[in-house]
Amino acid sequence: MSEKKELTGFRKYCAEQNISFTTQRILVDGLGGMAHGLFASLLIGTIFQTVGVYLFDLNYAMWGQEFALLVDSRNFAVAVQGAAMAGAIAYAMKSPPYVIYSCMTVGYAANSLGGAGGPLAVFVVTIIAVFLGKLVSKRTPVDLLVTPTVTILGGVLVASLIAPPIGAFASWLGNIIMWATNQQPFLMGVLVAAIMGVVLTLPISSAAICAALGLVGLAGGAAVAGCCAHMVGFAVASYRENKVGGLMAQGLGTSMLQVPNLIRKPVLWLPAIVASVVNGPIATCLFKMKMNGTAVSAGMGTCGFVGPIGVITGWLSPSEGAVAQGEAAYAAGAMDWIGLLLISIVIPAAVAWLTSEFMRKKGLIQEGDYKLPD
Repeated sequence: MSEKKELTGFRKYCAEQNISFTTQRILVDGLGGMAHGLFASLLIGTIFQTVGVYLFDLNYAMWGQEFALLVDSRNFAVAVQGAAMAGAIAYAMKSPPYVIYSCMTVGYAANSLGGAGGPLAVFVVTIIAVFLGKLVSKRTPVDLLVTPTVTILGGVLVASLIAPPIGAFASWLGNIIMWATNQQPFLMGVLVAAIMGVVLTLPISSAAICAALGLVGLAGGAAVAGCCAHMVGFAVASYRENKVGGLMAQGLGTSMLQVPNLIRKPVLWLPAIVASVVNGPIATCLFKMKMNGTAVSAGMGTCGFVGPIGVITGWLSPSEGAVAQGEAAYAAGAMDWIGLLLISIVIPAAVAWLTSEFMRKKGLIQEGDYKLPD
């Protein structure tokens, strides 16, 4: 049995500094952290604003100033979304404390310079800043000065160089997808729903991807349809094995719980994919459902009902991205509410259940295939 080759040189140094270039560390951990940062800033702030404007707010005066707690909290939360994303990315990539704190400045800069494509710029620039910070972290007696200096100055320099073109590219690509969905709602409804549903179930953040591309409008609606179809689809298809606990864990939590089963038997993906393929064009062609809330909501599905809530907030108060696409607030009618209910829950549940039952009768799905670990 051969011994494991000992690391030397730069590779050894990177291992000592916990610097990793693996897919898990960058795409899984990094994108997941980015999504968490968006949830804790832009997304929750948007919900605050919707409640504060259309339901109630806590208005009070203090120190000679007027405050509206929910709306003001939204404004502060949105202002630091770049910092929140970068801090969460750095944390998810297992960075030392000074690197995490310093990346917040870098994220703020990258988001500001990246324009409409700011989230993607923050993701790329923060990864580079984390690398720079880890290179010098805890290597000198004055780590308090060296690590923040290298991380912030290096990160801001990189942001000034690459954030504008990255942001422009992300905005361009998102606009192409949204334009194509408006031109070919059936075809793009199928493609966007199926792709985003699959991404949602993989250990990659679909919410972060939707945010990076700024997917709103019909394309955002198709993404919602696909993500809901996967979450509800797996929850219903696996009900025999997992009962109510599994239904709630997958339907309101995450369909990623099925990844071990899908790796073992990929055909188990079929009911959720069929549900996405059916659900997407129904959303874009029949109900013309649009995600005009924050783009990050488009990639959340029924996780905490964030997807449907995003659609509702888009009716009441369109996000900046939706406004830039010419969308405006409007009073939702009965068909809007019916469509939202059907697309979020009813259609995915019915299609996935029928497909899974057919596959069970044909022997493609065996009892216990969808079983989640206790």
